[in-house]
Amino acid sequence: MLRKARITLAVFFFVAITLLFLDFTGTIHAWLGWMAKVQFLPAVLALNFGVVIALVLLTLIFGRIYCSVLCPLGVMQDIFAWIGKKARKNRYTFSAEKKWLRYPVLVLFVVAMVAGFGAIANIIAPYSAYGRIATNLLAPVWKYANNGLALLAERMDSYAFYETDVWMKSSMVLGVSVATLLVLAVLAWRGGRTYCNTICPLGTVLGFLSRFSWLKPVINADKCVNCGLCVKNCKSSCINMKEHSIDYSRCVACMDCIGKCKKGAISYAHCSKKKVEDQQKSGAESSCSVSTDANVSTSRRAFLAGSAAFVTTTALKAQKMKVDGGLAKIEDKVAPERQQYIVPSGALSIRHFAQHCTACQLCVSVCPNDVLRPSSDLSRLMQPEMSYERGYCRPECTKCSDVCPTGAIRPITREEKSSVQIGHAVWIKENCLPATGGGRCGNCERHCPTGAIQMVPMQKDEGKGRHQRMIPVINTERCIGCGACENLCPARPFSAIYVEGHERHKEI
Repeated sequence: MLRKARITLAVFFFVAITLLFLDFTGTIHAWLGWMAKVQFLPAVLALNFGVVIALVLLTLIFGRIYCSVLCPLGVMQDIFAWIGKKARKNRYTFSAEKKWLRYPVLVLFVVAMVAGFGAIANIIAPYSAYGRIATNLLAPVWKYANNGLALLAERMDSYAFYETDVWMKSSMVLGVSVATLLVLAVLAWRGGRTYCNTICPLGTVLGFLSRFSWLKPVINADKCVNCGLCVKNCKSSCINMKEHSIDYSRCVACMDCIGKCKKGAISYAHCSKKKVEDQQKSGAESSCSVSTDANVSTSRRAFLAGSAAFVTTTALKAQKMKVDGGLAKIEDKVAPERQQYIVPSGALSIRHFAQHCTACQLCVSVCPNDVLRPSSDLSRLMQPEMSYERGYCRPECTKCSDVCPTGAIRPITREEKSSVQIGHAVWIKENCLPATGGGRCGNCERHCPTGAIQMVPMQKDEGKGRHQRMIPVINTERCIGCGACENLCPARPFSAIYVEGHERHKEI
């Protein structure tokens, strides 16, 4: 019963969190966005003490339930391990704890986070690693399926689905995602929770806490017949049959051992302090076993969990029209070399953003304007940055701030966003069509939402009236850096006007 309950909850959380990264409409986040915010590392970075305390108490009561139910990367490993069991049953054996690897990795992770080397820490952070896998590998498949449905719906004169762009945002991040998936798949297929109990820094922290958990899998030495089924099915390799002991720092409370034991020798129960001391004296560290002579209750304890129901709605959107009628071949824009990269409104500053972002790609997956994409710069590898080749940051859109679970992008209202300056526009005369004799334009002025751009007569221009060339002048005090001018500039491949980011955002 316990194992079935754990699997049911794990499947629910895994599917729901995966949908957060696949939902390009942003509708699911209104119902399930809290699931990203209850992940351990995002809660720590967001200084969400309520969630952190709740997760610590959850671990102190039930053991590492977080790793087997709430962590999407852990559940994904269980899926690979289950596939491995189909190929070969009873495949696991007991192995000693690898402290020489677990704790140095944890120290490296903490030092990297504190020192600002987020790229190193983000690679091994479990929630972020799964987010990149879902965004870069699963989301394209999801979108292609959606586009197929949109094509069928269009032929039936229905707009229940709409087509969305599928494009590779970063080849480097794609490579990291593929490598991460392959490593985890091999480790889980061969050894179950090897990654969780040797590399994962969160697994090490929760493993330390779970040594003191109230409820634990307990071995009844009198009932045990030493068949070894529990050991052979323990994907954490933490059951020592010779001593009838369990290493609770590595046990993820998956309940597989309880389900496999045919003699009822393993139960999920409270282990008294006296029993722990007796086991430690006998040399069985971090373990607890009971006998029928002890007045310790071995009845199974069921735990209750609330389930969240969610309703997804399909956004209605008209098919996009090509401004050129679909006849002209338009050259793609090329990103300019910015002296300072751009981070979204709500990030406060580049420093704040870099310190709190775990590169989970959730904001990238929900950006409706294709403005956010992962950085390939080694100093901020995989962290999102803004660029305006495919769209611009609309002042009325706050989706990235709505979904960020770490506080890297603080929640911001539409009114606040319209008055936050994340950068300023810069004009390049050599690329401007009117300045180089390419004809009249004015796109930047027409589409600037703050009125920060005005077209003025070009100096020393001999033309008059309708033949006089007009060039843009930028009021940098009114510009908010939304990128509408850069995106809609007809100059190719480089825009005649682009946005330079601000190291620190300010209100105008």
